[in-house]
This record gives sequence, C-alpha cells and structure tokens, in this order.
Amino acid sequence: MSTNTTNRDPARRVVITGMGAVTNLGIGAGKTWSAMREGRSGISVIEEEMFDRYPEPWDVVIGGQVKDFSPEPAIEKREARRLDRCTQLGVVAAAEAVADCGLDFGSGESERRGTVMGSGIGGIRTIEDGLHTMSSRGWSRMSPFTVPRLMVNAVTGNISIRYNLQGPSSAHATACASSGHAIGDAMGYIQRGLADVMLAGGAEAAVSPLCIGAFSTMKALSKRNDDPTGASRPFDRDRDGFVLSEGAAVYVLESLAHAKARGATIYAELVGFGNSCDAGHITAPDPEGRGACRSMRLAMADAGINPDQIGYVNAHGTSTSLGDSAEVAAVLSVFGDHARASGGGSLIMSSTKSMIGHCLGASGAVESIACVHAVRDGVIAPTINLENPDEGFDLDLAPGDARERPTRYVMNNTFGFGGHNVSLIVARFDG
Repeated sequence: MSTNTTNRDPARRVVITGMGAVTNLGIGAGKTWSAMREGRSGISVIEEEMFDRYPEPWDVVIGGQVKDFSPEPAIEKREARRLDRCTQLGVVAAAEAVADCGLDFGSGESERRGTVMGSGIGGIRTIEDGLHTMSSRGWSRMSPFTVPRLMVNAVTGNISIRYNLQGPSSAHATACASSGHAIGDAMGYIQRGLADVMLAGGAEAAVSPLCIGAFSTMKALSKRNDDPTGASRPFDRDRDGFVLSEGAAVYVLESLAHAKARGATIYAELVGFGNSCDAGHITAPDPEGRGACRSMRLAMADAGINPDQIGYVNAHGTSTSLGDSAEVAAVLSVFGDHARASGGGSLIMSSTKSMIGHCLGASGAVESIACVHAVRDGVIAPTINLENPDEGFDLDLAPGDARERPTRYVMNNTFGFGGHNVSLIVARFDG
C-alpha cells in the first residue's frame, strides 16, 4: 500500500503554512509547543467569579484555564464584548496563524479561501449568562447579541468575516472530535480543487459552572483538587477522570502549488484523514476500540502508507478508565508488533492531555501542534504523570520526558461522545 506522497499533484497536496494557538500552556503556538516539549502542566485551581453565583460546594475546582488572556490587540474592546469567550479564543488563534503564514488576505481570490472550525459546545458561557440574567432580571434584559454569541458556528463566521473568506465554510460539532473533523474537512476542500487556502482548527471555552457541574455528575472529572498538575494522568492505573480545559488552535492550509508560488514557509504536510462511528453507546467508547481501528486504517489508506511507517501517535488519551483502555486496545490491534513495547516495537504514543487537560472540541487542533513539531523538529512530546502504566498497556507511552526521534509520519487521534472517531496523518515536508 505504501506510496510516495511527493508524486501527487501539487494542486492537491495540502501543506500547513501558518499556526496559531491560545492554550493554558501559553498564548501562541510557539509557547504552547515549548511547554509541551518541557513537560509542563497547565492545570490549576479555577479562578472564575461566575462560580461564586452558586452556593453548593464544588467537588471539582481544578481545570485548564487560559489565565491572563486578553483578546486585545487582535480584537478591539468594543468588538470583543460582542463575542463569547470561545469565539475570542478562536479569533485570536486565527490572527496568529494568518500573521504567521505571511499571506495577504486583503487581496487575491477570496472565493478560493475558506474556513472550517470545530467546537463541541460553542458559546456555553453566553448561555449561562443569559439564563442567569433572565432568572434574576427578566428576559428583556438579555443581550441582543445572545444568539450570535452562542452559536457553534460563531467562530467560523467571525473568522470568515474578518479575513473575507468567501469560499467553503462550515462548523463541526462532533464533541471531542470536532476540530479533527474540521481539519480533515478543510483538507478535503483543497484536495478536491474547491479551495486554495483554508483556515481550520477549533475553539472551546467550557471551563464554566454548567460544564464542570454536568461532567462532575457523570463522574467523568478528576477530583485531585489538592494536586492540580498531577490530576491529568492518561494511561496511569491511578487515573480518576479527565481535567476540563479551554483553548483554541488554527492552521493555515494551502495547496502545495499555491504555497510554492508565493514562496511560503511550509511546516508540514497533511496526507491522511479517516473518520468513523462506533454506533454503540452515546458516551462510552467501543471496549475493543473497533471504530477507532477503522478511523486509523482509513487515514493510513488515504495517505497511502503502512502501519510500520507511523513513528508517533498523539493519543486521544483523556485519562478516563474506559477511554484509555479502548484506545490502547485499538492501537495494538492496528499496529501489532510495531506498537508492542515488549516485542521491541518502535512506535511511540503519548498524550499531551497530560499537560493541557481536555479541550473537548478543540483537542484535535490544539494537539496537532505536537504532531507538526514531531515531524518538523524530530521531537516527541511526553506523557507526564505516568508513574504506573495500567496492566496490559504494552506500548512505549513516552513517560516523563520528551524524546528526540526523527519521524516522517505521525497520527493524531481524536474520539468523541456519540462514538465519533477521527484520525489525521501529518508528514514531514521534504519538497
């Protein structure tokens, strides 16, 4: 099945020419990657006045907040007031990606440029604020901007307006797989010749009372309130749930022909996309990871590569008992001896959620930062807090420190409630 991706039509090859991010590890893609590489945690005690509205004590008081965030200067103060925090995060990440790519969006064929963004929940803070205002002061006191702020497609719409992107435009809401779907969808528009340039990624701002409370009642969140930085511990036998986080990441995708014509700096190439559905349980993954197996195999078939050509898998790795076990089962099934540590397999898999926590719909986009740098810099981000791997997890899970390893192909997995599975493959760009 292996093929040489460099033989493909340059007008259909998709490359990454710009990156932007806002995460609890740092404002900017560069700062986020530096923290990942160093194995630093962005989890802390939540500092939000909106939690003080409710008298009941909180079981969970930790999260992956983006602290000291200001949308300015990317968004002027008056405009920022009209945007939910989710959209603010997405627009600021997009502004960095656009500046990074060096393309003048004020000129050129706007109909050949588009946007696809993902968010699992969208403007949840606007919903909560609206309900609070309605119950305390009456419905007529709600902001007239409530609807355009809470829409899941608000991030896509605002980015499109800002950069006059009149081409393909959509928003994905497939829970934690949302931004993975968005990137894969954007990649497809370029491959089919429908666009030359796409902005793609995801944003989420769900560190809010409703989300903390709702996930707490599901028993899904870690309660290590006294040890925030050690709370997210994917694949560790002492894991007790995921840590809810917020963040955004956006990428500028271009056809190789378009990027070369303007002399763009190219970070990496997108070569494979696969997606599937478990079609089983609304929240629990298939225990054997059969849907995840299909998405991984489809992505490799799309890229035209074999399992033993993948050097690194950025795991969905949420730090939940069922999720981690199902993903390990799926990876061992798909990659076989190439993945088995006991047999000398060379595949490395790590979870950057150990540092960032779970950004829900923005996860795939945020974690793609680690994938791009794995192929570009030859460095694989670690899984921190992995002290006692669970029984049967026979993989090299990169505990502790980053690894220096030249890698040509990496896979990024994102799996979501509803049984959604997405796998993306990023390749080192060699011309």
